[in-house]
Amino acid sequence: MGIFDKFKGLFQKENKEEVDKYDIGLEKTRKEFTSKLNLLTMKYNRIDDAYYEELEDILIQADIGVNTVIRFIDQLKNRVKKENILNASALKEVIVDEMFIIYVQNQIIVNKIHYSEEGPTVILFVGVNGVGKTTTIGKLAHQLKEKGKKVLLVAGDTFRAGAIEQLLEWGEKVNCDVVSKENADPASVIYDGLEKARQESYDVVLIDTAGRLQNKVNLMNELDKINKVVGKIIPNAPHETLLVIDATTGQNGIRQAESFKEITNITGIVLTKLDGTAKGGIVLAIKDSVGIPVKYVGLGEQKEDLKVFDIEKYIYGLFKEMDDAE
Repeated sequence: MGIFDKFKGLFQKENKEEVDKYDIGLEKTRKEFTSKLNLLTMKYNRIDDAYYEELEDILIQADIGVNTVIRFIDQLKNRVKKENILNASALKEVIVDEMFIIYVQNQIIVNKIHYSEEGPTVILFVGVNGVGKTTTIGKLAHQLKEKGKKVLLVAGDTFRAGAIEQLLEWGEKVNCDVVSKENADPASVIYDGLEKARQESYDVVLIDTAGRLQNKVNLMNELDKINKVVGKIIPNAPHETLLVIDATTGQNGIRQAESFKEITNITGIVLTKLDGTAKGGIVLAIKDSVGIPVKYVGLGEQKEDLKVFDIEKYIYGLFKEMDDAE
């Protein structure tokens, strides 16, 4: 039994609501990707160089990324040779298996937030403008509130027009306090927020930051300053630094991940708007390219639609119609 069969058996019995969300969220990618894979299987009886070339094109079009695809195809060829797989139909299950393997890479994937055992847990959000940082903060705040956490939002993006107002709106929407100050140094706003969190026993502090990547040196200095302020007030903080990337930007999202990894210590990635792209393969590309796990994915516009990333549900959502053409 392959990995996909195990997922299929598991998810047809339980976790229906969560699985349905991945199912709907990956619909665009699945229609584009799985249909092409099914057609490829029908076109080729035997596996040859032409088959691999077409498969490579399909994977690249799904935004899995050229380097990842080359590595993936090499692994696939080795397995085909080792297991003496002769026909394309039998290879579909192996493709699913190898996609799972290329994401996990023999590692224990931690997709949960690392919470502090003492004092407030501090989560820093970074990313370029327009990727959905503030919205992600609002959605995560809603989730944490639902779990009974006392949550504070800090408007550390003091430069972008409307950033503070947007966070204040989210604070009102999800019933969370917001610390903000117009035209102030971000580090000073964050200092005030963390002092409030410490004194008033907040469980979690979610910090928004400016998203300018044009000048890496300035951004690096700013994040360095923020990290020092955070660590001075709350020892061992920030406990998480989450990079927010818009999934619809494709390979540009991978370049952002590489740039931010050079600048600061990223502990996880949030992929927004995964439901809005037909190129959901970016999940695999980012993990393979920068070695940072995807911790959350945005699968809709509602505040409930930010989901903890689950590679098993992702693989199932991507391939659930794989055998419809057979």
